[in-house]
Amino acid sequence: MALFEFARVPEPEVMADSGEVEAYASATAQSYLDAIDDTFVEHAVRLVKNRDRGRAIDIGTGPGQIVIKLARRLTLWKFAGVDLSAAMIGQANKNLAQAGGNLAGRVEFRVIDAESSDLPNESFDLVMCNSVLHHVPEPQRLLAAMEQLAKPGAAILLRDLRRPNALMYPLHVRWHGRKYSGEMLRLYRDSVRAAYTAPELHKLLASSPLRDARVFEHRSTHIGIERAATG
Repeated sequence: MALFEFARVPEPEVMADSGEVEAYASATAQSYLDAIDDTFVEHAVRLVKNRDRGRAIDIGTGPGQIVIKLARRLTLWKFAGVDLSAAMIGQANKNLAQAGGNLAGRVEFRVIDAESSDLPNESFDLVMCNSVLHHVPEPQRLLAAMEQLAKPGAAILLRDLRRPNALMYPLHVRWHGRKYSGEMLRLYRDSVRAAYTAPELHKLLASSPLRDARVFEHRSTHIGIERAATG
């Protein structure tokens, strides 16, 4: 192991514990997460190049906030948010009901394993995945599922946390986790430790079936894989 290299410690795949769900739904955490989610939404809008209509899927949607935000921006699109956690989907449906407007007819949240479900292949114009990669035990299956679900020429956006080296880890989580406390702070620390580095993500992408995609870096906190819509 190289000097200061920090080994990954994977997290559980499903957030089913009620305390974890409540931590992500808490007002204190959500006010900070909203700003982070907004940057993801803006990124997704850029990748679809302001197409008027389309279908999008969010893998590991959690409490559904990104889908709801995007549905408000892309007003003629239809959205599916899927997650392995029934508790998270329950929270997403609550958030959808509170959002009001015309979203209910265009947004659906379901408990589904996108990696092994019978979702139709090549059926989405935008395939998204936010802060899920560090949870999955077989990341190549997730990348393959995203490619299978995407129509030819569809946009793809996967974003996750970034793991610093061992020297920077204490400062990194103290600074970037300063808005969190209690259970949410613990979850954040564990998530950063489970995340990938940019070189690791480059290797994953190179051996994946994702075509014409690239690794990107978002500030010092996030990395991911993107592909803009074509045609």
